[in-house]
Amino acid sequence: MTTEEVKDVITEESIQQFSKQCESIFSQVQRDMIGQKEVIEGTIIAMIAGGNVLLEGVPGVGKTRLVRSLGRVFNLPFSRIQFTPDLMPADVTGTNIIVKDETGNSKFNFQPGPIFSNIILADEINRATPKTQSALLEAMQEHTVTVMGVSRKLSEPFFVLATQNPIEQDGTYPLPEAQMDRFMFKLIVNQPNLEELTRIVDMTQVTMAEVADSACSGDELLKMRNTANKIPVAKDVMNYAMRLVLSTHPFGEVPAAATQKYIRFGASPRAGQALISAAKVKALLNGRFNVAYSDINELAFPILRHRIKLNFEAIAERISSDDVIRSILEEIGKEFKISPRKDSQPVQIIEDRAEVSDSVDTKEERKAKRRGLGKK
Repeated sequence: MTTEEVKDVITEESIQQFSKQCESIFSQVQRDMIGQKEVIEGTIIAMIAGGNVLLEGVPGVGKTRLVRSLGRVFNLPFSRIQFTPDLMPADVTGTNIIVKDETGNSKFNFQPGPIFSNIILADEINRATPKTQSALLEAMQEHTVTVMGVSRKLSEPFFVLATQNPIEQDGTYPLPEAQMDRFMFKLIVNQPNLEELTRIVDMTQVTMAEVADSACSGDELLKMRNTANKIPVAKDVMNYAMRLVLSTHPFGEVPAAATQKYIRFGASPRAGQALISAAKVKALLNGRFNVAYSDINELAFPILRHRIKLNFEAIAERISSDDVIRSILEEIGKEFKISPRKDSQPVQIIEDRAEVSDSVDTKEERKAKRRGLGKK
């Protein structure tokens, strides 16, 4: 075995350290967050895997609090950028300013913007104009910032955790597809139930500040990422993940039935990269040393829901991205002989609208019923 092969072999010690670190991270974050287990897990998986996260939810469900808590838990420099329509790109990246040197001569000096941090909270990102939103593109993908022709490397680890409000439409600018594709996960933050809401109110009566303690440093986080990268992926599982991504393309090589009916554009190759990277972390969290089909299935929703564009027919029939993804998983699972999830309810595909059951009333028959005439 060569030296390089020895370095790529995962050790029992590194796995134990990974598990211990994850337990500490989750326990500390849960001191500040009530409920939202899937959102917390998805965010931490993305951070370990090195991806960015888009959190979508109505106001007051804890999106900003989660990001602030993560900054405390990972003990990393944290910057918050409140996106508004008048925010300029230089307000994010920084700019060159004229200063006087010791001899009294003027020179340009670069003043770093808030993007030069480890954890970036892009709060209400869809409120900024597209020009300002694009200032994040290079930082999110290449982890560099270019100002006036000079590229500056951002410190590692670097994460962008953005939030947006789905019900606010006035004064908002939807994120372009190129930027959406740079988010590894899109996580939906739902409203708390009765028990969770009661606990949230009780907790905030004591203090509104975050109380989580540091549980992981930046160097330790990079070591966890290195450990996860060594998790093996079987050839069949890799083929399954790649087939899933290709099945989202309506004019691709192997489109699914739901894809041909409801999808306009499919997921990019970044979706395949994200599936494998995140699945390796998910496998370690579940106590396994290899990626399983179940890891791919669970991660398909946050990874694909913002990368597929639905057509008008899906919108008219109120079919969501998650509904289509669920149907694709059902179809691909049958091909690979994988048992469907218990909550799997694929979308019913009706190939021809003319082939509707006779029991469905036509428009004229419904009018006749209202007049008391009944079916003819």
